[in-house]
Amino acid sequence: MSPFQTACCLSGGGEGPRKPCLRFGLFITQITERHLFISTLALPPMDKSKWKKASQTVEGNTIKKFCCYILAIAIGCSFTHRVDSASAQEPLYYKGKTVRFIVAYSAGGSFDTITRAITRHIGKHIPGNPKTTVENMTGAGGIIAANYLFNKTKPDGLTIGNWIGSLVFQQIFGKKSIEFDARRFEWVGVPAVDHPVCALTEASGVTKLDKWLSSKKSIKIGGIGPGGTASDVPRILKAALGLPIKVIDGYKGPAKIGLAAKAGEIAGGCWGWRSIKVTWRKGIESGKVHPVLQVNPKRHPDLQKVPNAIELAKTDQARQLIKVGIHDQAALTRLYSLPPGTPKERVKILQKAFVDTMSDPEFLAETKNFNLEIKPKSGEEVKEIVDGFFKMDTAVLSRLKEIIVYKR
Repeated sequence: MSPFQTACCLSGGGEGPRKPCLRFGLFITQITERHLFISTLALPPMDKSKWKKASQTVEGNTIKKFCCYILAIAIGCSFTHRVDSASAQEPLYYKGKTVRFIVAYSAGGSFDTITRAITRHIGKHIPGNPKTTVENMTGAGGIIAANYLFNKTKPDGLTIGNWIGSLVFQQIFGKKSIEFDARRFEWVGVPAVDHPVCALTEASGVTKLDKWLSSKKSIKIGGIGPGGTASDVPRILKAALGLPIKVIDGYKGPAKIGLAAKAGEIAGGCWGWRSIKVTWRKGIESGKVHPVLQVNPKRHPDLQKVPNAIELAKTDQARQLIKVGIHDQAALTRLYSLPPGTPKERVKILQKAFVDTMSDPEFLAETKNFNLEIKPKSGEEVKEIVDGFFKMDTAVLSRLKEIIVYKR
């Protein structure tokens, strides 16, 4: 065995990674031998003493180069082996394990419904086909779950959080209970862009926008808390359009808001149309629940006859508040993220699995039955949007802070 082969073997290379290294080592060995031979032939005529000295010099220099080649290849073989081994072993990491999904809102709501649908299909798109489980961790409009994911979850690629993107604004606004830095999360993706709608019950007496605008009393709208779509959207609409609204916070998700509206505690709520169709499907079909106002860049195909907030805004500031505070955040309503420090290889595995799940025919068939629209954004796209939030116009952010971050 040549010195090159010995060096590669001693480097600990496995059989697969070692073969290219050995072939390369043999190639270098042959070149070195020829170099030595040609160098010797190229020496000019001289006496024996000079010949011997020159020969030793050439041979010595060649041997030095030869030794350098050995060292370089040994290091290269070792590095290649470790990288190849890591790449080969990482996909098998998930075999026999369970991936936990933490949903920041109550069971039965849209966040929970979509997440459970994802967990029924994503395992087959992850190498090793791990099991999945769902845990609901409610409270503080999703802040409790987001803080937990950031500070207390082991960054091992086995826990994925599902929370609302508007909490990123709460961080920017300096909310004290926020204990995370959104720029440090690893983003898995978003299953769909949200389309906020305000829906009110027949019993509230407000079934059309003109009735709402002319109401002499504030209409009670159910909310989750600052940072939640159900709370932020109505507050921004109150400021931008002058709608008479009183937000009642503290509900543990859209499902709870729906139950409260059915019981007559509140008139209704404002959150994603996709979720409203799921939560209030029977009420909408029976005519007991009415979509009164939508808040989208363009009218939703399902809601062509429902007024759109951006069309009603009368000032540039009002339009900016709606765009930045509602439209831009709607793109990140249902975030899926990993804790900071999760190994990049596992992040990539889960990002790809998420994207593959979003186009899985069985998953799409299931979500169609739930009236869920899937228009995903990748982890890379989410990161770009989140980073952009931290570069927004300060005047608009200052006004939004006055509206959304409030004192009880």
